[in-house]
Amino acid sequence: MESPSIVYYVSMNPPYFLFGASLVAALAAGKAFEATLRELVQQWSKNRSSRTFLNLRGFSIQLPYLAITICVGVFLSCGLEIFGFPPELAYPTSITLTLFSSLFVWRQLGTLLVELERGGSAAMDLDMFDI
Repeated sequence: MESPSIVYYVSMNPPYFLFGASLVAALAAGKAFEATLRELVQQWSKNRSSRTFLNLRGFSIQLPYLAITICVGVFLSCGLEIFGFPPELAYPTSITLTLFSSLFVWRQLGTLLVELERGGSAAMDLDMFDI
């Protein structure tokens, strides 16, 4: 009786460069997102207009967030490939995790900003974000 053979996936060229490049790109996009969000909140604090928060649906803040999402997805898939996952499994796994996580964070950010707009800033400690 012959024992079943087990096949292991070993990548000859793990994507180390893409791993590092996507990390650096995600950090750069995160910095752009932070600056844009900080500017929107400062504009809102000056004029207390709900129109400012409508800019969250605008391209200026969605582009850096989309860039973060894409870079984190590539980073995660490269990390899975480095640890031995085949690309056919690494990419769908990372895309699924990244999309659900980014949608959840975007929803939470929207909820937080709506709470801030309604006057719930007393419940939020915004002074900890001053640099």
